[in-house]
Amino acid sequence: MEINWIIIGIVVAVVIVLVIFTAKKNQKEKKKMTDLFNNDFKKIEEDEPNPDNNAGER
Repeated sequence: MEINWIIIGIVVAVVIVLVIFTAKKNQKEKKKMTDLFNNDFKKIEEDEPNPDNNAGER
């Protein structure tokens, strides 16, 4: 039985391309999620002053 090196080479090349594609896509998604988590917060709007912060200013 003869080993078909051409088919094995093609399969290895396709696997390498898929690994590289998946890694790049993962890096893009990681950057998007990091930006989302770093910038997705709501600043607390204080309409009334906090009495604890103004205790010594009378």
